[in-house]
Amino acid sequence: MFKKVQQRHLVILMSAIAVFICYIDRINISVAIIPMSEEFGWGPQIQGTVLSSFFVGYLLLQIAGGKLADRFGGKVVLGIGVLMWSLFTILTPISASFGIAILILNRILMGMGEAVTFPSIYALLARWVPDSERARAMGAVNSGIPLGTVFALLATPWIVQTFGWEWAFYSFGIIGILWFFVWQKLISSTPVDNPNISSGELAHIQSEGEPSKIDKAPPLKILIKSPAIRAIMVAHFCNNWSLFLLLSWLPTFINKGLGVDYASVGMFTMIPFITSFVFYNISGSVADHMIKKGMSIIKVRKIMQTISLGGMTAAMMSVGYSDSIWMAIGIMTIGNILGSAAIGGFVVNHMDIAPKYAGTLMGVTNTVAAVPGIIGVYAAGLILELTGSWILVFQLAGLVSVIGMIYYLRHASAEKQFD
Repeated sequence: MFKKVQQRHLVILMSAIAVFICYIDRINISVAIIPMSEEFGWGPQIQGTVLSSFFVGYLLLQIAGGKLADRFGGKVVLGIGVLMWSLFTILTPISASFGIAILILNRILMGMGEAVTFPSIYALLARWVPDSERARAMGAVNSGIPLGTVFALLATPWIVQTFGWEWAFYSFGIIGILWFFVWQKLISSTPVDNPNISSGELAHIQSEGEPSKIDKAPPLKILIKSPAIRAIMVAHFCNNWSLFLLLSWLPTFINKGLGVDYASVGMFTMIPFITSFVFYNISGSVADHMIKKGMSIIKVRKIMQTISLGGMTAAMMSVGYSDSIWMAIGIMTIGNILGSAAIGGFVVNHMDIAPKYAGTLMGVTNTVAAVPGIIGVYAAGLILELTGSWILVFQLAGLVSVIGMIYYLRHASAEKQFD
């Protein structure tokens, strides 16, 4: 059956499912932490510490994961990563029972498993997907982020209320283990290694610049000297500040800040993320279409990134003043619609610059972009502990977004480097 499918589409689909699993395992604690904090007596600052500890591990293995994926293939590295984070997802309740220190260690180890996800996928897609299809491919893969988020937001409250919060971790962890066995059977790291690919599809991929071989990536100090790479790093950092803030704190904002009962948290929280799923795919198609019509790649990247970070700036600056749940959800939904334009901006810009080393480059920029998961998520808890002000939490994110927009406009490039 799978021989009749375009193999690059199968790689994209399985990668999107991996991202979906990545985010259900990441997001479930954002909802489960509400009953966990009541059981263990955690205040906002401790909650922020638990939520941000994941990103310590997430930061640690980004570059190494990218280098390994570029050198040995994204299939192997991503498969090991999914198994690792699924195991530590399952171990979360046991870790919590031993105390906050063991739970934090478990979350760091889980973050290390998830760290290889995007570097591995970038290494795969740079070899599997032709230039003219990459923004759409990244739109499809990144659709796993809102879909996984929505699934976790809807399923976790039901699982918690029906079986207890522990089962939000047991059940989700098993899904990743099942994915691994399917991944091993169906996917190869490069098109030429795939026994099911047709000669026509292989020729199509190779005609548009599939990297000819996998070499050792340039040294890190050489990479970060590039203004274009620094522009991606800054845009990625600023994009993720708002993303991680919403992923980690939105359920608590809706429950504690706006007074929505726990059972309904997932229903409201999912709305902005559903729109992200739709518009990730629209944005990728729009960006590819603009390029096919003759617009320069860098102009497309800058237009899309300006829409993205400019839209998030406006949303974050205003959402804290909402006096009703529907106003807040409406503002966040518009922000996510505009924010999805990043798919045609910095998200695919890695493969413009260095397709042969896309995994390494994604590891470099995603290392920087993991920092907001630590300092941004923790800072939100600290601000709430000290002031109780959601307005300050969101406006800080808005300030970060506008800085990223300006920097990317000034320094971004789409010229191929290092290959």
